[in-house]
Amino acid sequence: MNRILFIIILAQFFCTSVWFAGNAVMTDMAFAKNLDGLFLVYLTSAVQFGFIIGTLVFAVLAFADRFSPSLVFLFSALLSALFNGCITFNWVNGNSILICRFLTGFFLAGIYPVGMKIAADYFEEGLGKSLGFLVGALVLGTAFPHLIKFLSFSYAWEYIFYATSLLSVFGGLLIFGFVKDGPYRRQLGKINLKVLKEVVQLPLLRRAAFGYFGHMWELYAFWTFVPLMLTLKLKDDIFNIPLLSFIIIGIGSLACAISGLLSVRFGANKMAKVSVAVSAICCLAFPLFFSFASNDVFIVYLMNWGFFVVADSPMFSSMVASNAPAHLRGSILTIVNSFGFFITILSIQLIGQLIQFIHIEFVWLVLAIGPIFAFLQLNNPTNRPKL
Repeated sequence: MNRILFIIILAQFFCTSVWFAGNAVMTDMAFAKNLDGLFLVYLTSAVQFGFIIGTLVFAVLAFADRFSPSLVFLFSALLSALFNGCITFNWVNGNSILICRFLTGFFLAGIYPVGMKIAADYFEEGLGKSLGFLVGALVLGTAFPHLIKFLSFSYAWEYIFYATSLLSVFGGLLIFGFVKDGPYRRQLGKINLKVLKEVVQLPLLRRAAFGYFGHMWELYAFWTFVPLMLTLKLKDDIFNIPLLSFIIIGIGSLACAISGLLSVRFGANKMAKVSVAVSAICCLAFPLFFSFASNDVFIVYLMNWGFFVVADSPMFSSMVASNAPAHLRGSILTIVNSFGFFITILSIQLIGQLIQFIHIEFVWLVLAIGPIFAFLQLNNPTNRPKL
């Protein structure tokens, strides 16, 4: 079982590296393709929107429940790699780039939630621990393009897309070749349209899902704008921003692993509560650290935020999976992910607009709405989610 978990983690890391590939080289790509300054917001939202549509399609058609999850994972990995790499073509520009990123996000819907479905099919006991490592792989994969950018500083920006597409192909082959259908898998023989009803009607599942939605309001907006936060604060010392962005985002992978391990002893609910509470404090404290802290202290503060902003993610996913009916688990994980990522578009677009009208140090306060809302969902003493 440890071997299976390691392979799932490795494949998830490889495949999700395509997620933020565009963000890591946005400046170079914008210069090469004559894109405007707000294109980062559109670029990230295109991936998120593609993921949303993808998860809706995958959930309504119940792909992960009707067909082998490993096969779904493989085809999704291959197609996301294809559209990720298409951006390097000379004729791909402007709206074509957004279409490529949309399709990359669409097929990521067959990687991230399906990877969680595969893990849930193998590890019914201690699911929080398993998903801690799995979501940690997603976080590291998300941050990895920034490290590639730092290490390949002298190479053209296209190499980021070449490298991440190759990793995605390799990850899909790993799952297909070495991870078969899990022993706890429940196959669904027909399309099921009752997923939303299940989410709304089951109190424990509903609160776990709503807590996840609050968490997502903050998470991807923070990840998207980490390079901008660093640029505005460090000003003249911008050479190391790709490396610092990788560290600040990537430290979340360690947070997910630690929260997963601790959840075995303390429970997912308690671990998630601590994470969203600290994360909310980090949101509210941004004006103080941005205005008065030294550069070094500011970097440490962002690392702390990067740690707690995602430590609760596997906890929410495990609570959703544990409280979902077994025969609908894959579809429910997918549909909850879909709504969560729709919320990320709203917060990213809102931050992109607020930056133009509000002093930069006060923009990030709006992100605190998410973790505070999530904390309230977890703090209900009568309808506390499992684990």
